[in-house]
Amino acid sequence: MKFILIRGLLISGFFLLPPSSFANNCISASVHATAGRPDPGLLQDKIIDFARSLTGIRYKYASSSPKTGFDCSGFINYVFRQFSISVPRSSAAFDGTGQSVQLEKVRRGDLILFTGTNPKVRKIGHIGMVVSQPGEPLRFIHSTSGKAYGVTETEMNDKYRRRYMKAVRVIPSS
Repeated sequence: MKFILIRGLLISGFFLLPPSSFANNCISASVHATAGRPDPGLLQDKIIDFARSLTGIRYKYASSSPKTGFDCSGFINYVFRQFSISVPRSSAAFDGTGQSVQLEKVRRGDLILFTGTNPKVRKIGHIGMVVSQPGEPLRFIHSTSGKAYGVTETEMNDKYRRRYMKAVRVIPSS
């Protein structure tokens, strides 16, 4: 049996995430291992559940804290960091991260990279995470400086299709 030492706690068979300062609950995620690695399906669900728990936190440029707010990449970085998955802090740096995935083949937990607000400037400037189930219209969670001005879920509409650059998979697979 393997044990993991996390912040002074000896853990076996599951991960515990620290309680957030804005919620009175602690998320604990059971993770089934295959060859010593977390089951990606369960891990994806836990990551998405955690990301959704941050819905409504306001947008703040260059911030990656639930106390002060999130920009798009700060939100993604914060969420994945809670699961010990290292991802870049800037949306542009995601271009060389993870495994590229065709948009038609994205799955929950994959990351979608977009241009900034001007779709004519074909440079990565925004990021979100797929939350929809296969067969549903594609939806992603992100921190936006737009109308919602914070962490929200958005359906992949024409505006975002014009801004789409690529999708990447960063959650480890078994």
